Amino acid sequence: MIGKYLWVFLISMVPIIELRGAIPVAVGMGLPLIPSYIICIIGNMLPVPFIYFFARKVLIWGSDKPVIGKFFTFCLEKGEKGGKKLQAKAGRGLFVALLLFVGIPLPGTGAWTGTLAASLLDMDFKSSVVAVMCGVLLAGVIMALISNGVLGALSFML
Repeated sequence: MIGKYLWVFLISMVPIIELRGAIPVAVGMGLPLIPSYIICIIGNMLPVPFIYFFARKVLIWGSDKPVIGKFFTFCLEKGEKGGKKLQAKAGRGLFVALLLFVGIPLPGTGAWTGTLAASLLDMDFKSSVVAVMCGVLLAGVIMALISNGVLGALSFML
């Protein structure tokens, strides 16, 4: 059982997959939802401070390197583009926009991308972590509902 939880924890830390992929895996393994949800949130949030403080520096450092330069430049451009788009749409409501950006479970809109965008936009660390945390909680609830068929059952009834 601990091995399954560890597997789910590690999946939730992987960029792009994150909690959005870990919760369905946990449900598929037959793990209880509440402990799996908590473990996925912890796993998804663990990299956030490191991303906020170091990702931009690492990406800038590696953007001119021969082998990794193109990928690092792509990541920088994607983060800056997403951040500028988010800031343009949000204006003064950047906190709520970041929360919704992270919370809506679509590809490329998770905690990793949201934190990178917050870092590139020079958002306050505390408010960006809180916004990302609330977004991860929201995404987790949505994925738990989808994984357990609640939304599918509601759409079937309507």
